[in-house]
Amino acid sequence: MADEFDLEALVHLEQTFYDAGYTDGFAHGRIHGLIEGRALGREKGFEIWEEIGFYEGFAITWQAIYAKHGHNDQRAVHHIKHLLDLISQFPRINPSAAAVSSGTTEEIDISKLQRQIRSRYKALCASLGVKPTLRATEAGTTEEGGVSGTDQQKQVWKLEEDARRPTMQGLSF
Repeated sequence: MADEFDLEALVHLEQTFYDAGYTDGFAHGRIHGLIEGRALGREKGFEIWEEIGFYEGFAITWQAIYAKHGHNDQRAVHHIKHLLDLISQFPRINPSAAAVSSGTTEEIDISKLQRQIRSRYKALCASLGVKPTLRATEAGTTEEGGVSGTDQQKQVWKLEEDARRPTMQGLSF
């Protein structure tokens, strides 16, 4: 009976359980890390493209205004052209996944490109005489960036009664 009892295994019992728990926890954490990483990537990717899409729509709108009315402000036209050029360079697919599938290792510095787009947008706004708006204010925040006491949405236009044409709800159009 003394030959079957392994005293060495008893000495390392705590380390054995620790190693087994670490292995199981690492595998479990890897699965949840991938799930959370994908969800966060989707959310941040949407935020980036929402911003880039705003800049693109802004530039295309002003390009159409200048084309329709025949304005000849070369500085604004130059900024519009370069802003749209920078936006066209922004990747529309995951660059790391595309590099793996195509075999290329060319890295795109997304944050640098995004800073260049923001700078060109600000320059375009300055040449147009328009105040740049980089982010829409979220519900529950004040214009100074602080959190307000209520979570109510801000009204875009103040609705007042029109004494000339009253309606049943007190709104006029």
